[in-house]
Amino acid sequence: MPSARSVPLALTALAAGGFAVGTTEFASMSLIPWIATDLGVTNPQAGWAVSAYAIGVVVGAPLLTALTSRMDRKNLLIWSAGIFSMGNLLTVFAQDLPTLLAARFLTGLPHGITLGIAAVIAASLVSPDKRGTAMARTMLGLTIANIIGVPAATWVGSTFGWRWAYVIIASIGILTILALLKFLPPVPASRTSSARAELKSMTRLQIWVPLLAGAVGFGGSFAFYTYITPTMTEVAMIPEPYLPWVLVLYGCGMTVGSLVAGPCIDRSIDKSALAGVLGMAVILSLMAAFMHIWYIVLPLMFLNAIAMSLFTTGLQARLLRAAADAPNMSAAMNHAAFNAANALGAYLGGLVVTAGWGYRAPAAIGVLLALAGTIILVVALFFNRHSHIPTFTAPDSVTSDRNDLAKVDH
Repeated sequence: MPSARSVPLALTALAAGGFAVGTTEFASMSLIPWIATDLGVTNPQAGWAVSAYAIGVVVGAPLLTALTSRMDRKNLLIWSAGIFSMGNLLTVFAQDLPTLLAARFLTGLPHGITLGIAAVIAASLVSPDKRGTAMARTMLGLTIANIIGVPAATWVGSTFGWRWAYVIIASIGILTILALLKFLPPVPASRTSSARAELKSMTRLQIWVPLLAGAVGFGGSFAFYTYITPTMTEVAMIPEPYLPWVLVLYGCGMTVGSLVAGPCIDRSIDKSALAGVLGMAVILSLMAAFMHIWYIVLPLMFLNAIAMSLFTTGLQARLLRAAADAPNMSAAMNHAAFNAANALGAYLGGLVVTAGWGYRAPAAIGVLLALAGTIILVVALFFNRHSHIPTFTAPDSVTSDRNDLAKVDH
């Protein structure tokens, strides 16, 4: 077990991976108009790059988790960051839409490992009553990416060309490798870990129902965020030079949400997740109604980001509790579910835009997805109260004799 002094540095190294992943994932959405213009395609077609990345996550999360169940967790994160950096470099050199889609698919493959395994390691580094906060701090890198990484990449992309944005993102991936090498201690896989055990955990209904809630409910925010650039400039009438500051505001909301999520989850996992997804439904409905009034929609966007962070972190903690005997797979599948939501939201948002309903329509579609996610999560809570939840066990080499995560209030 690492010393108390080294834990913050280890969590920072883990958060660096989240920063890199968050920048490439969300910057791709804000860069859509410039990518479309350069490649000679429409905005919805350029939006397929967002879906390609998300599909890469959905494929890579369970596959890589199963294949690397015996691999040292630190080495696994380093290899994941390497694949991530390579995918972003290939994105830089894409000259047509098919090549771009292939590069984005490759970049998405290690996403679930990077964030999912990082959350498991973070939870194992601290005492049981601080696990929610530790996971939230790790996810803070993802949210800070939306304050610094995404606006900076958007500015670079709009000023010097979208390809330069991915050069910077690839560089962030390389810096992440250096941080992991320096600050994260070796984390051998659990002696009882195996691909068979990890996959077997995925047969439980109480795991798949919340995963479905994330895959559907989180799609609500992605339906809006995928087309945030044309929505803000054409509907809210915000001048393009101010767009990076709009993204900073959204990132601030995600960061506040991450900070709020930790203490909330330490008190009640299920109530926090439910408040997040239901809050998204309410806020997106108001955004759809007032999208044309910038001084109303911007505060609503900030609140939606808070609700989104609360929902994502809540589901992550819930899955670690429900699949305690296979935390690596459950954590990775959580991010796969959210990226399935990414693909679904981007697709449905593009569908209504292509149909001629305008850029206000994606937020309206988002309301329906968030409401559906709320209903599914309520069903998941019902199964939770009528199912046995196994004990959480952190990686053997990092900690032992810990209380189980299920002791956190439901």
